[in-house]
Amino acid sequence: MWHPCQVTEAVLLVGGQGTRLRPLTVNTPKPMLPVAGVPFTVHQITRARDAGVERIVLATSYRAEVFAEFVEGVDLGIDIVIATEDEPLGTGGAIRHALSHLESGPDDPIVIFNGDVLSGLDIDVLVRSHVETASDVTLYLTPVEDPRAYGLVPIDSDGRVEAFLEKPTTPEEIVTDLINAGCYVFTRSIIEQIPAGRVVSVERETFPGLLANNAVVRGVVDRGYWLDLGTPLAFVQGSCDLVRGLAPSPAVANTGEALVLDGADVAASADVRGGSTIGANAVVSAGAVVDGSVIFDEAIVGDGSDIRGSIIGRGARIGDGCSLDGVVVGDGAVVGARNEIREGARVWPQVAIPDLAIRYSSDA
Repeated sequence: MWHPCQVTEAVLLVGGQGTRLRPLTVNTPKPMLPVAGVPFTVHQITRARDAGVERIVLATSYRAEVFAEFVEGVDLGIDIVIATEDEPLGTGGAIRHALSHLESGPDDPIVIFNGDVLSGLDIDVLVRSHVETASDVTLYLTPVEDPRAYGLVPIDSDGRVEAFLEKPTTPEEIVTDLINAGCYVFTRSIIEQIPAGRVVSVERETFPGLLANNAVVRGVVDRGYWLDLGTPLAFVQGSCDLVRGLAPSPAVANTGEALVLDGADVAASADVRGGSTIGANAVVSAGAVVDGSVIFDEAIVGDGSDIRGSIIGRGARIGDGCSLDGVVVGDGAVVGARNEIREGARVWPQVAIPDLAIRYSSDA
């Protein structure tokens, strides 16, 4: 009888620069940004732990020292090891680089996680399928409503992967709605075949190469919760979904309309809702509304300000009477009183916007 402890090791790919989330990632790697009150990496590590993983390798590159500090100060009931690339090696290269930190045998399954995907995947099911079918690689696949933004992964009736297709550009090229959802199981001996010491894309080189060599590459389809947290809009959605219990995570103890961390000061007349997170020692002042947003530690939201679908960086200050909708404000930035800033705007760290500098209303 298969049981979760048959998979004991995993690799978490956390080396990317997170350019789509700038300016939040100027100082902090994307997987270490707080999502529902803890670094996103914690959600993934605890899910791996609960699936029986005893040892996880963090494949790092960008701002690796942030991960080192994190590992030194945390106990999540799992052995956490760091493998740092001197130069970014791509997804496949990172997996190969992590190999020296793995202790499993050549026929053992190794779980690989992308560092920016939030999902409800049952990892046990993925590993069980891999073991029972004696596959070389098993991919987590999920259907999406609009597959044009993704590479497609058609499978046959037995779950064998038929091809890895680039993003479709015409309706005729959309042959499936299944995409690579960013979690894989490799048999360790397959990882050893990835070239060492150079940039390798697992999606564009490793997977197609395995198919060309008639390796057993299978897909397991899961239609549950899945979200790529690579953009500010998705980042906010993922955090709010975790807070509200719409996305699963062992790292979220209590769910509800808001998560207010220790030391935060939320005025009695403030309205915090929509799965918002208020960070440690942050301040939400009288009459303010925070709806579906993430307020980082030590940030301040002024009297009567309206914050919707936005991310307010650590130590940033939002003046009185502001309206922010779909905005990213970097760490330590200052938005003066009565500014109105709309979707897509990004305020860089330490920048100061004067009072009444940006308005959409005709009155001031």
